[in-house]
Amino acid sequence: MNRRRMLTLPAWLLATGAAGPGFFVAHASDRPGYTVSIGQLEQVVAERFPLRYPAGGLLDLTLLTPRLRLLPELNRLGAEMPVEAAGPALGRRYGGTFDLDFALRYEARDRTVRAHRLRVNTLRFPDLPPGPSALLEVYGPALAGQALGEVVLHTLRPQDLALPDAMGLQPGSITVTPQGLAVSFVVAPPR
Repeated sequence: MNRRRMLTLPAWLLATGAAGPGFFVAHASDRPGYTVSIGQLEQVVAERFPLRYPAGGLLDLTLLTPRLRLLPELNRLGAEMPVEAAGPALGRRYGGTFDLDFALRYEARDRTVRAHRLRVNTLRFPDLPPGPSALLEVYGPALAGQALGEVVLHTLRPQDLALPDAMGLQPGSITVTPQGLAVSFVVAPPR
């Protein structure tokens, strides 16, 4: 009888939120998980910007802090990133935007949720002349990949994983929901 209570205690802690902020139980599967809000993601991403990239000595690009958006229908995150282009080839500073989206993966080595499989949707510089615009189209996808490819969006703390680890669980799939990211826990393979 006591053993049965001990086995249900961790599930009760997760279900009631007593395990700490970020934990939940997915109602459909009753599997424990961890949530990350869009605000938490934006705070981590904001720490990395602005980023400056020289492009072939002809122009310099500055990427400003992106605004993230949840794309649950695609199970991806989107980002709209202001971009400034300046340098000898342009004569003045031009403003534009990158629009891109990316998938997410969990990296167990350092307990991080990372962006990957980056897809550039558009790169717009409305006032830029055609010649430099073509140059930016060449550099754009590589630049976006450098800026956000494999970027760390969230790091789970050791205390976030202490209870799941004690239960023999590890982070599994990451699902983008209208509320943020839901990281499910799955049974860890034997060590």
